[in-house]
Amino acid sequence: MADLEALETWLSPLLQKLDARGRAQLARKAAQQLRRSQQQRIRAQLNPDGSPYAPRKPRDLRGKRGRIKRRMFEKINLARYLKAKGTPQQAVTGFVGRVSRIAQVHQRGLRDRAERGAPEVRYERRELLGLTEQDLQQLRDGLMDGIAKNLP
Repeated sequence: MADLEALETWLSPLLQKLDARGRAQLARKAAQQLRRSQQQRIRAQLNPDGSPYAPRKPRDLRGKRGRIKRRMFEKINLARYLKAKGTPQQAVTGFVGRVSRIAQVHQRGLRDRAERGAPEVRYERRELLGLTEQDLQQLRDGLMDGIAKNLP
């Protein structure tokens, strides 16, 4: 996070030269770019540090044989649930609705129930949202391009 704070400190004087509309457009583009990279990483089942997600626990599906064929978080990375928003003050990428609770449980490795009446279990930590070095570099490049286009 120190890299993100350093980027903010460095870009702050340049961003103040833009009008509110230009800052909002720039923030929206940055949030959308970040959402795309997060979606790709979730689809690849990788933590921000490049390690794979902890595998699912084996389940007894009442005698059914075979394996669970769906990947984890298959639908959670859709734009319907993973929103990107930009205002003149900030760029935000995050989950909305009931999905945000599920994402928070996995992001932090908390205890939760899979369904009503089920026993409470501790979920493995799977970082759905996080910045990689490549994300930071893309943000820097995108912000610099946007500032260069919008400054008089």
